[in-house]
Amino acid sequence: MAEKDILTPATDVPATDSPGDAVPAAVPTDEVPAQAPVPRKRSGEPSSALQSLLTTVVIAVFVITFIIQAFQIPSESMENTLLIGDYLLVDKLRYGQGEWWNRFLPYRPVKRGDIVVFHYPVNPAEHFVKRVIGVPGDRVRLVNKQVLVNGVRLQEPYVRLSSPLHDTFRDEFPRLDIPVPGLQGEWWLQMRKLVEDGQLIVPDGYFFVLGDNRDESLDSRYWGFVPRENIIGRPLLIYWSVRSTDDELPIAPSVSDKLFHFAYALTHFFQITRWDRTFRLVK
Repeated sequence: MAEKDILTPATDVPATDSPGDAVPAAVPTDEVPAQAPVPRKRSGEPSSALQSLLTTVVIAVFVITFIIQAFQIPSESMENTLLIGDYLLVDKLRYGQGEWWNRFLPYRPVKRGDIVVFHYPVNPAEHFVKRVIGVPGDRVRLVNKQVLVNGVRLQEPYVRLSSPLHDTFRDEFPRLDIPVPGLQGEWWLQMRKLVEDGQLIVPDGYFFVLGDNRDESLDSRYWGFVPRENIIGRPLLIYWSVRSTDDELPIAPSVSDKLFHFAYALTHFFQITRWDRTFRLVK
């Protein structure tokens, strides 16, 4: 935020013909009429509107960078906790680490069961959202779709099992004898070094994450752990939720499909909004 200039009034000193403390002779007021001072335009001073705009931009950048950020859910991997078309506000303050201000702000460590937004380890430009299942030191395995951590079955009321079909790799994880399509090669090699007694050991500084829609989620089973530094924050609020309009939209009249769909959403806002999910806290 730009500081305002501190202006002090300037006093005009009358000119003298001689140095020192000489005082000019008084001029009769009836001979020389008094002239009103002419205000001078200050050049280069930004207008108050521009200052307000810059202030708003600075605050917005600060909020987006350090406090909260908006994301959209593009896939079904977290159903039914998060649906395609949910728009989230993500709390970026929750998991701060390694800075002196930790003692002043409400930071806390990432815990098992937390939903987190993070940079996808394979392509950090992409953002994923999953649920933390294993924290550093945990031993994780799946037996017949059920998750066991350190030998104890997790109680997961949020899990959706959308497919009756049994997948040996997905549902009996970790399996070292069944390479499958979609499995990252580097993760396949790393996983072989971290499996002990049929359990995957989560190393320090990393987290094992799964989607709530277990049968339709590409997660840590397929591409590996999430580094701690990749975690951005946790979903805080669904500020808007929109039903899929793919079946309702007419064929776009031009190649500008995104613009056309945006216009359709504006004109059909009340029809496509899931009002029962809007402004819902994420748990």
